[in-house]
Amino acid sequence: MSEQREYIDIHITGKNGEIPIMPANYDISELKDILTYAENLLYPNVPRTVRPVISYEMKEGSIIHRFWTSLQGVITFGAVMSMVVETSSLDGLDLKTAEAIESIQKIAREKDYKIEFSSSRNQEIGLSITAQSDFRRTDNVWAESEFYFYGQVQSAGGKTDAAIKIDVKGKGLLTIATEKDILEGLEKNLLYHNCGVRAKGRQNIDTGEIDRHSLVLMSLVDYEPKFDEGYLNKLIKKASSVFDGVNADELMNELRGREVYA
Repeated sequence: MSEQREYIDIHITGKNGEIPIMPANYDISELKDILTYAENLLYPNVPRTVRPVISYEMKEGSIIHRFWTSLQGVITFGAVMSMVVETSSLDGLDLKTAEAIESIQKIAREKDYKIEFSSSRNQEIGLSITAQSDFRRTDNVWAESEFYFYGQVQSAGGKTDAAIKIDVKGKGLLTIATEKDILEGLEKNLLYHNCGVRAKGRQNIDTGEIDRHSLVLMSLVDYEPKFDEGYLNKLIKKASSVFDGVNADELMNELRGREVYA
């Protein structure tokens, strides 16, 4: 049995010059942006290769962007939008979701649009973004932090904006801006080699989420992934004397804060 599919609507009203917007005068560049924002509203942290299919149709009135996808995706979308309505805040949202709403707010302000959200499950979500609304993240929830990332370098360089792209386990592909001088001074090619990097960027102090667009390279880190069994055995031997005469079961129970009655 095929998965049940439902939809979300992004309804835009406004004018293109003096003419009300409609599919016939809606520019493709605006459509491209909305497609990206909708994907980040529905599945902000799910790679395209594994997320449910999102299909699209444009409807009259003035412009209705309709996105069909999984029932679960639509329900989650509705819950997030309802939370934004209740709190009038983007703080605490997933970074990509918050950025998508901020970008839609920018469009509404620049174009004097009214942008409303609904779904097949909830026609009255209540979120309306206009030139007068002000949906944005609170600046003070983000702080400058320092990070160490280890992974395989997928690309390094760039004609204008130099960067290293590194595939990090658990975080995916990270783009880290860098100075060209750093890359030019390297003695070996980093491409497809495992590498450690020290970077700075912004991190949400509430959720711990990293602002991926803010990452800047500070330095490269010596990275040796080989397992040295001899070195490990020396450390074990050196530490063993500390635990002479210790009952392992009693120690573990003490660490767990649990008494044992025999």
